[in-house]
Amino acid sequence: MSDHDPEGLQRPDQSEPTAQYPLTPPNPVPEAVPEPAPAAAPVVVPKAKLPAWLWPTVAVLSLVLGLSGGAVGGALVSDNRNNGDGSGGVLKVQRRTVAPLPADNGSIAAVAQKVLPSTVQIIAEYNGDPQGATGSGFVFDKQGHIITNNHVVAEAAGDNGPIEVIDQNGRHLKATVIGRSPVYDIAVLKVPGAETLVPMAIGSADQMRVGETVVAIGSPLGLSATVTSGIISAVHRPVTTGDTASDSSYISAVQTDAAINPGNSGGPLVNLQGQVVGVNSAIASLGSTGGTSDQSGNIGVGFAIPIEQVETTTDQILRTGKAQYPVIGANVRGTKTLDGATVESVSAGDPAEKAGLEVGDVITRIDGTRITGSIDLVVDIRTHVPGDKVTLSVTRGSKKLDVVVKLDAKTG
Repeated sequence: MSDHDPEGLQRPDQSEPTAQYPLTPPNPVPEAVPEPAPAAAPVVVPKAKLPAWLWPTVAVLSLVLGLSGGAVGGALVSDNRNNGDGSGGVLKVQRRTVAPLPADNGSIAAVAQKVLPSTVQIIAEYNGDPQGATGSGFVFDKQGHIITNNHVVAEAAGDNGPIEVIDQNGRHLKATVIGRSPVYDIAVLKVPGAETLVPMAIGSADQMRVGETVVAIGSPLGLSATVTSGIISAVHRPVTTGDTASDSSYISAVQTDAAINPGNSGGPLVNLQGQVVGVNSAIASLGSTGGTSDQSGNIGVGFAIPIEQVETTTDQILRTGKAQYPVIGANVRGTKTLDGATVESVSAGDPAEKAGLEVGDVITRIDGTRITGSIDLVVDIRTHVPGDKVTLSVTRGSKKLDVVVKLDAKTG
C-alpha cells in the first residue's frame, strides 16, 4: 500500500461501522481506499475539553463537546498473528510483568486499589487554551515514561503547547512528547518526577476471552481517577478513527461495554489480575457527524488498542524516536458485488509490484483468512510489523493464485 490515497476514506463500505474524530491531528495517509457508501454508527474518539463553568451541566453538554468531522469505516478482521520474522505469526508482547493480583481474583475494588496509582490525568494545551484537551494515561516504566493516545496530545504537540500530567496524589508534572504514532494512535511521554510512580503491570489482549471482566480507568469528562467495569465484548474488531484520509487510525481493537467517555482516551483497560490489556481509544456513537444532535456519550460499545500493539509501537518509539507501520505498496478498494479488496494501483518498486500483484486483482484472503473489504485488509496488515511476509489469495479474472508479499515500512 502506498502513500497515495485517492478519495473515499470518509465513506466506507456500507456494511462497515464508521468513525468520528473530535479534532484533526496530523497523520500519515492510510493505504487502502474503502468504497464510498452511506455512513453508519459513528465511532467517537473520547477526548474531553471542559471549561470550568460547564460543570453544573456536564451530564447534558458532554454529549456534544468537541465532536465534529466526517466518517471512515471498519470491518471484521481475522485473528492473525506472527512472530515479526516472516515465519507466520506477529506482535508478541515485548515484556510481561507479574500480575499484582491472583488469577482467581474477582474483586473490582482490589483491581482499582492496585491500578489507580499507575494512572494519570493528562491536560494538553493548544491554541493558547490552558485547559486544552483532557485525556488519561498510565505509567509504563521506572524511567518516567507515560503512555497515552496520540489524539490526546497531537494538537498540543503541533502547537508547542505545554502538556501536564496529574498523578493520583495531585502532583502536576510537566511532560514532553518522546514520539507519536498517528497510525496506531499511541504517544509516549517523558515526565520528570514520574520515576517514583508505580509502572502498570503488563498483560495480554490475545489471552483475553469474550465475556471476561475488564476494568477501565481514566478521567472521563475531566473526572480524574474514575473506575468503570464491563466485559470483553469482542476481540480483533477492526475500527478506524479520523475525519479525513490524512488522520485515520486503523486498529484491530478490543471491544468492551465498560463505560468509556470523552477524557478516558489513553487510559488503561485492565484484567482482574490488574494487568493492562489495552489502551482505551474510541467509543461508538448514535449521533450525527457534528452539531448539537450528536449523542457521543457511552452506549456500551468502546474500543481499546491491544497492549501487544502498544508494546510494539512504544518499543519502536523508545529505541528510535519514531514508529513504523507495514505497507504493501498498493491502493485497494472494496468490491461492489463480492467479498474482497480490488487493487486499484500498484506503486513501482514497492513490495506489491515485486510480488507480482496487478491492478484489477481482487484480494480475497490474507494468510488464509477471508477478507470482506478493504478495511479488513488494512487492519490485518497493520497487525504485522515491517519485514513480515503475508500470503495474499488473489482472484485474477478466472484464475486464483497466491501472492507472497514482504511488508515494507513507513513512518507514522
